Amino acid sequence: MRDTIRTLEQRSRKLDPGAEQRRRLMDQASQYADAFLQRLPRLKTYVADEGGHGACFGSFDEEPSDFGELLEEYGREVDTTGILPSSGGQMGYIPGGGLFPSALGDFLAAVSNRYSGVAFAGPGAARMEASILRWMCQLVGYPETAAGDLTSGGSLATLSALVAARDASGIEPADISRTCIYHTRQVHHCIDTALHVAGLGSVQHRYVPMDDRFRMKPDALREAVESDRRQGLSPWLVLASAGTTDTGAIDPIGAVADVCQAHGLWFHLDAAYGGFFRLSEEVRDRLEGMSRADSIVMDPHKGLGLPYGTGAVLVRRGGQLAQSFRYYADYMQDAIDAQRDEQEPYSPADHSPELTRHFRGPRLWFPLKLFGLEPFRASLSEKIWLARYFHHELARSEGFEVGPEPDLSIVTFRYCPTGGDQEETNRRLLQAVHDDGRVFITSTRINGRFTLRLAVLNFRTHLEQVDYLLDFLRHRAPTI
Repeated sequence: MRDTIRTLEQRSRKLDPGAEQRRRLMDQASQYADAFLQRLPRLKTYVADEGGHGACFGSFDEEPSDFGELLEEYGREVDTTGILPSSGGQMGYIPGGGLFPSALGDFLAAVSNRYSGVAFAGPGAARMEASILRWMCQLVGYPETAAGDLTSGGSLATLSALVAARDASGIEPADISRTCIYHTRQVHHCIDTALHVAGLGSVQHRYVPMDDRFRMKPDALREAVESDRRQGLSPWLVLASAGTTDTGAIDPIGAVADVCQAHGLWFHLDAAYGGFFRLSEEVRDRLEGMSRADSIVMDPHKGLGLPYGTGAVLVRRGGQLAQSFRYYADYMQDAIDAQRDEQEPYSPADHSPELTRHFRGPRLWFPLKLFGLEPFRASLSEKIWLARYFHHELARSEGFEVGPEPDLSIVTFRYCPTGGDQEETNRRLLQAVHDDGRVFITSTRINGRFTLRLAVLNFRTHLEQVDYLLDFLRHRAPTI
């Protein structure tokens, strides 16, 4: 038996490379990453996928492969087509960019493979994430009793917030069909997914009217709540936005909070896009009142430029998260006893549906510490001014119609020449931008009309990219 074990040990040790092989692998990976970043300013932001790729992903062989060849396949099959999120020309889906020190943080987290879910297993990891969440809570003005969780993104953060709201409000299955939630038609679609997963899919939605800047009307919200109460229904939760996905609108947070407070409603604020603009003096006044929300979603992979997979949920009364997600198991009794001895230290697993999870702290901690907050403030303010600049310049351009002046860094617009099918014209203009590939924008529908949309947020997006898009639109649109 020992001989069998020794033989298997010898073969399995290949999974643990020695120092020389590690250095060689790291050098090759570093060279690939550096070459990619050197080429990045010259790469197209969007390249359509022609199909016929991906054959190398189809099988795994018994024999090893050469790492250099694997990097070549990765570059050919992954890094050549589709949208390039790290590019400054990515001005379509609300982008982040992917800070380089975050990649190093992920590397270190994966090498040591620290488990961050339970403080007993990784006390330093749990403390790091707790300190990041405390900073976020302070940023929005939450009290010391607030708590949160670092998530994979806004969708999971929203699910966690709605489950906490459901449980704190004591909603039972028999109550759901007469329970009402309130939001505008600009709310992010992950709300519907979260409600479904949380068993709340049959709640009654009330679509609150908006003003001409696509912001929720507080008076209309109040009227809807009072009307439902008179009909014997159960108003429960208001979903407001600090930066909608389509238009970037900021709902009147303070006025919405007044309605929620007056009627005893849970106030959830979707600040996935706009929350970190609290760092910028340019729009801080528009974000006043965030501290009055019962729960907030924020995405560091948007406003802080981190790699995808970094969201956060914050709850003003932190115990409400633990009420929903803290469970015990016999096999974890050692961890439970240790935490009891240390007066219940923060454990992410107590505040999240995730038990096994990626150690997300280093991808935030390293860049925030390395750079300090000042360049993050400057970058966010720059994006606000770039959006205002684009809006101002395009409004002066013949044939173009722009949406409201941006609250944050999203601009909606259309090319509207006299005569012809304007929707088809704008579709063709969008396709021309995509075919060119040097910048990337998207479309949406505003009041039923096909509308083009610019979202400026990537830390690598500067005047160069915005000016290129302006010149392209002005010269190409008349030829469509």
